[in-house]
Amino acid sequence: MAFDISKMRNIGISAHIDSGKTTLSERILFYCRKIHAIHEVKGKDGVGATMDSMELERERGITIASAATNVTWGDHTINLIDTPGHVDFTIEVERSLRVLDGAVLVLCSVGGVQSQTLTVDRQLKRYNVPRLAFINKCDRTGANPYRVRNQVGEKLGLNAVMMTLPIGLEDKLEGLVDLVEMRAVYFDGDGGVDLRFAEIPAHMADDAASYREQLLDAASMFSDELAEAFLEGTETIAMIKTAIRKGTIALQLVPVFCGSAYKNKGVQLLLNGVVDYLPNPTEVKNIALDLDNNETAVETISEENKPTVALAFKLEDGQYGQLTYVRIYQGSVKKGDELINTRARRKFKVGRLVRMHAASMEDINEGTCGDIVALFGIECASGDTFCTPSINYAMTSMFVPDPVISLAIMPKDKKSADQMSKALNRFTKEDPTFRTYVDAESNQTIIQGMGELHLEVYIERMKREYKCEVDTGMPEVAYREAITERAEFNYTHKKQTGGSGQYGRVAGFMEPCADHVYEFVDSIKGGSIPNEYIPSCDKGFKEAVKKGALIHFPVVNIRMTINDGASHAVDSSDIAFQQAALGGFREAYLKAKPVILEPIMKVVAEGPAEFQGNIFASVNQRRGVITASTEEASFCRVEAEVPLSEMFGYSTVLRSMTQGKAEFSMEFLKYGKVPTNISEQLRKDFEEKRKKEHGR
Repeated sequence: MAFDISKMRNIGISAHIDSGKTTLSERILFYCRKIHAIHEVKGKDGVGATMDSMELERERGITIASAATNVTWGDHTINLIDTPGHVDFTIEVERSLRVLDGAVLVLCSVGGVQSQTLTVDRQLKRYNVPRLAFINKCDRTGANPYRVRNQVGEKLGLNAVMMTLPIGLEDKLEGLVDLVEMRAVYFDGDGGVDLRFAEIPAHMADDAASYREQLLDAASMFSDELAEAFLEGTETIAMIKTAIRKGTIALQLVPVFCGSAYKNKGVQLLLNGVVDYLPNPTEVKNIALDLDNNETAVETISEENKPTVALAFKLEDGQYGQLTYVRIYQGSVKKGDELINTRARRKFKVGRLVRMHAASMEDINEGTCGDIVALFGIECASGDTFCTPSINYAMTSMFVPDPVISLAIMPKDKKSADQMSKALNRFTKEDPTFRTYVDAESNQTIIQGMGELHLEVYIERMKREYKCEVDTGMPEVAYREAITERAEFNYTHKKQTGGSGQYGRVAGFMEPCADHVYEFVDSIKGGSIPNEYIPSCDKGFKEAVKKGALIHFPVVNIRMTINDGASHAVDSSDIAFQQAALGGFREAYLKAKPVILEPIMKVVAEGPAEFQGNIFASVNQRRGVITASTEEASFCRVEAEVPLSEMFGYSTVLRSMTQGKAEFSMEFLKYGKVPTNISEQLRKDFEEKRKKEHGR
């Protein structure tokens, strides 16, 4: 049987946390006969939802990693990805949206448009993903899908039109009115499997007529044929569906469906909507860069007989080795094919090819154009492109936000230390927003991520998957020291221990220097220090500035000038002058009134304008200076300069004071002087630490 690409859909389910995405995915699997029984996310049977395959996800009742599955609805194939809602796992949403052709934006009919809905909407717009909206939880107390529809228009700026209306709300939710077919639909039988069609209830006839008119009005903008038929009252269902589809794919219309996934109402109509209104892979424009031709943009063509182009968008370390999820944009992938990784320029043969269903998988022989499949045992990174060796394309990469939070981690014992490096190696490969490095100054292993929950989950995974126990602590701030005044030195280094001794005298001055971290000036006249020993003095000073006398952090913005000295014909040597320079530096350093400097970060916080006051207050509490603030379309952006030491834990504080609706980014800006009281505290802490170390 020939494969028909027009009957394929790649969709993602994304939304704010707790809108019911995973419950909806579970119902879709059930109605598409992929599973035979429904399990709840936090169900009493202890099984947990199919798509939450990680043990941690089942315990916490949240989605951590996006899960892929493949279902059949009628004669259509749907690749479905359930994405996390939590802001800490935002990369999982990014990487999924990068490879999807359409999305279902789930909204809670009580909560409406929430913080993460705004973020997800920005991501959908970034990748130009057409979407349907599903207003879920219409059975809950306080449900108001009409208010949510209006919010989608006001807050997200989308042209949202109702496709179905609920018959009854809250605990009286009975069924739905289908506005395209103009009939009532009831969900009978076990799990709402049997659809029963009936007349629209009399008390809803006026509402249905008015909302259908709005629907036809919006749809007729995309079809002249429908516009004419609408005026004459001769419109057909096929005309309406074609026009809605056109508007949806053009990103100018968002069909809104209602229902309750938990109560098994409305999911089948949503699936019909996915098939009717979301694009197939040939209707979406995907761009690759031709690496052999100055990265010229090339449009990939969804045809099987073309050379293969596929993108690895997600990696997982399974029990059988690395599992690589790929989306095939052009050509096909068969077992035994030879492909090339265009980033690493490495050829490989396709061994095992599987289709994923959450944590389980089925072996297949071929992945067709537009499909999402997984390969085994291929060495690659997230975001790599695989091609037929005859071409050299790279798909445009996904947006990776910078980490906002850091933690220092220390293994508890030797065995944990070995396991920790294995775990960190794997996690950084899997997740581009999780980063790790060893700080050169403090020698601490630092992990960075998108939020406290993000890092907490990785530490928990280390414990479970790698049996690796770690202690966590605050990362050390990279302070600096600097002098504020000019000070002179005149130091003689003398050492006599039988045979030739050591002798060198160095004189000069140190002074602050704003435009260099360290500068060395040679002003020696008349050869009082022989030329061959000048570099030795420089070397000695360079050694000295590595540790200031206040808290043993590097000294910056300093100029060392030597203008006099003396040498000995026998006892002078390279080491003698290095020691003399070191002694001269120490002699003058405290006279030059040194101060402690701290890193100042440029912080940009963004969120709804109603929280601008809260954001200002939070910056001021952290010794921050606000440099600019702008406001547009009920969204505000605050720029500030804040010391790094005050930014630990800020992401959690900011989210809690803005109901999770604001986010921030920060980057290093400059070093600034630490206030006197904090400087004294730092010196006191440093002295106590030294006493402890010497007391051991």
